[in-house]
Amino acid sequence: MSGDKIGIALGGGAARGWAHIGVLRALTQAGIRPDIVAGTSIGAVVGGCWAAERLDELEGFARDLTRRKVFGFLDINLTGAALINGQRLVQRLDRHIGGVAIEGLPRRFVAVATELGSGHETWLTQGALIDAMQASYAIPGIFKPVRIGRRWLMDGAMVNPVPVSVCRALGARYVIAVNLNTDLYGRDRVVIDAADDEDDGIDLAPASPPEHENVARRLLRRQLFGDGDSGPGISTVMVDAFNIVQDRIARSRLAGDPPDAMISPRLAGLGMLDFHRADEMIQRGVAAAIRETDDIRREIGARRIAARQKSRAPLYA
Repeated sequence: MSGDKIGIALGGGAARGWAHIGVLRALTQAGIRPDIVAGTSIGAVVGGCWAAERLDELEGFARDLTRRKVFGFLDINLTGAALINGQRLVQRLDRHIGGVAIEGLPRRFVAVATELGSGHETWLTQGALIDAMQASYAIPGIFKPVRIGRRWLMDGAMVNPVPVSVCRALGARYVIAVNLNTDLYGRDRVVIDAADDEDDGIDLAPASPPEHENVARRLLRRQLFGDGDSGPGISTVMVDAFNIVQDRIARSRLAGDPPDAMISPRLAGLGMLDFHRADEMIQRGVAAAIRETDDIRREIGARRIAARQKSRAPLYA
């Protein structure tokens, strides 16, 4: 853009973040390739993989997930600061991005995290990409905080859910924001453990636990994910509460620092923990981006023309 950089801010939203894959696919196909990528939580995971040119591998992983496979990645932790240890997921990510450093990426990438204790917004701009991703998606109480240097870090959505401000601070003159939660609260609802429609909601466990599963494991499953009429489980309550707060913070920050373009995938009916529904989310991400690409290209083109005209203008009128 005649020296002006394009930035993209990928917001948090747990499983809904698979829609970011579709958004990036559609933008790339339309010839829009951001120079700066800032991601929060799942946005940091997808954005980091795109910046590292590993989006194909992430998409393949996402599309292959089933409820049973998702539950298999949840290495339950009954001691310490979180319900899930998270090492199984890190090991899977390490297959594709292990050894990749942020400063070595072909595009500028930043993962947003929150410092435990101080609450400071932390921009991770160097070091191991996988560590930055892990810190950015460490939802309090669900995943363990991540130590980077002397700081303990957790989910960046607590301070900057859709990091438009990060893109601008790094020199982006045109910023595209992707907000995954615009239709979540007020107009949408999360269906939990729906008995009538097992494809909805956020029950990650198999619909019928194996007969050989011991009593202790069944009780743990019920405690984490709920059991029909008994109400939601711990993970459901914590994730939903966290995302209500995230939604309110995002609205406030976007009002104070609005993007130049907003892409809002229509994700009604897709839950925060529906990681096994990647196909639907990716398709909706593609559709959302296509709705905006003509306007984005028109605005970018107009800015390029204006920049060229300005550079040719005489120094003194």
